[in-house]
Amino acid sequence: MLSVNSSIRSSMASRQFIAILALLLCTQLVRCRYDPNWNSLDTRPLPQWYDDAKFGIFITWGVFSVPSFGSEWFWYYWSQGDPHYVEFMNRSYPPGMTYADFASRLHAGLFDADEWASLIKRAGARYAVLVSKFHDGFALWPSKYAFNWNAMDVGPKRDLVGELSTAVRKTGIRFGMYHSLFQWFHPLYLEDKANGFQTQVFVRNKVMPEMVEMVEKYRPEVIWSDGDWEATDAYWNSTQFLAWLYNESPVRDSVVVNDRWGSNTECKHGDVWDCSDRFNPGHVLPHKWENVMTPDRASWGFRREAVLDDYLSIEELIAELVSTVSCGGNLLLNMAPTRSGRIPVIYEERLTQIGQWLAVNGEAIYETRPWKVQNDSVTAGVWYTANDASVFIMSLTWTEQLVLGSLQPKPADRIVLLAYPGVPIPWKQAATVGIVLDLTTIPHHKLLVQWAYAFKVIPSRHMRVV
Repeated sequence: MLSVNSSIRSSMASRQFIAILALLLCTQLVRCRYDPNWNSLDTRPLPQWYDDAKFGIFITWGVFSVPSFGSEWFWYYWSQGDPHYVEFMNRSYPPGMTYADFASRLHAGLFDADEWASLIKRAGARYAVLVSKFHDGFALWPSKYAFNWNAMDVGPKRDLVGELSTAVRKTGIRFGMYHSLFQWFHPLYLEDKANGFQTQVFVRNKVMPEMVEMVEKYRPEVIWSDGDWEATDAYWNSTQFLAWLYNESPVRDSVVVNDRWGSNTECKHGDVWDCSDRFNPGHVLPHKWENVMTPDRASWGFRREAVLDDYLSIEELIAELVSTVSCGGNLLLNMAPTRSGRIPVIYEERLTQIGQWLAVNGEAIYETRPWKVQNDSVTAGVWYTANDASVFIMSLTWTEQLVLGSLQPKPADRIVLLAYPGVPIPWKQAATVGIVLDLTTIPHHKLLVQWAYAFKVIPSRHMRVV
C-alpha cells in the first residue's frame, strides 16, 4: 500500500502554508513582486485552475509530421546518419532532399481548428498545449525571430497558433504553448555551445525575444518549456524571464510553467514538475507534478509505420489517468496530427473514449485531491481520491466482491457506483480489515461506461472524509 508518510505530509503542509500566506499578502495588500531567483520565484502560489483541471491534451505537430517516420526527432537522427532514417529517405524521397524541403509540404490543408477544439472538449480536457516550436526551430506562428522558418512564411501560410488558440478558448478550455529553448542546428546556439555556454548570443537575440513575443501575442496560460538540458538556467536567463512573466506579463495571474528551464532545474523548480516524459511516481510528491505521456509507445509525432499494438489501450490510458490524479498529478496526454492537419482515427478514438469515461466518472477526477492513502492496502488496481464532501474509489477491474482494505466507512454511509447511479451498493465488514462491496446485483452490461469503475462514498452527516 502507498500512503502519504509523515515527512511528505509535513513538507506539503509547509508549502501549502507558505503558498496560502503568499496569496493572502498578494491579494490583500499589494500585488506580489518576484525577484529573478528561485528562492523568490518558488514562493508563487500555483494558480488554482491548474490543480482543479487534472487533465489536458498535448499536441505534437510540425515539420516532422511530413516524413512522419521514426519520431519527431527525425531531422536529428537523419543528420547523424542513423541507418533506419537514411534508408527511409533513400527509398521514399529523391536524392538531395533536405529537411527544410519538408516545410513546404506541411500544407495543413485539412486543418480545422474548431474540429480540434471540439475533440479536445469531448475528451474532457480542461487545457490544451500545442507544440508551437520544436527543437528544429520551426514556429507555428508568424514569429519575427524565425524568418522564413515559420508557418506563415512557408508551408501552411497560416497562423496555426492563432487559429487554434482562438478555437480552444471559445470552448472554455485554457490554451498553452510548448516552446523548445534550444535548436539543434541554429548557428548562434552552436556558437554559444562551442564557447562552453559562456556567451549568450542565441539567448539574447533569439530565445528571450521569441518567448516574450509569443506571450504578448497569444497569452498562453501554460508555458511548457523544453530543450533546456545542455546548459544551466543561468545560460538561458530563465529566472529573468520568469520574473517578467510573473510580474509584468499579460498572463501573470494565471500562467503555469513546468520545470524545464535548465539542466539544473528539473524536478526542483517551476510551478509544476514534469521531471521526465511519462513521469508517474506512484505516490504523492511535496509539489504539484504532471504526467506528460503519449498513446504511441515509440513517438510523440505521428508515425506512418505505426501498428495497432504500438498504441496504448483505453484501459491503459485510464489507468494512467486514475493513478496520476490519485497521487496528486495532472495527466497531459498527447495527440499527433498528420501533415494535413487531420487527427488520426486511433487518437480520435482514444480521446473520445476518455471523454466518455470522464463524462460519467469526472466527479472522482476533477477538483479532487489525494486522500490519506493512494492505492488500496488489499486489492491491487484500486485508487482513491477525495474532495471536501466524499471519498472516491476507482477500481481498474470488475469483480463481484470488491475488498477494500483501506476504507472504513460508518454504518450509515452509502456507497454508489457512478456508472450505475441511484442504486446504493451493499457492503459489509471484511473478515480481517476494511470492507467488501457486493456487486453481484449490478448488471455489468448496463453500466454507463466501463474500462474502470468509480465509486463514491456518501458520508453520514458528520463524517469527515479526510
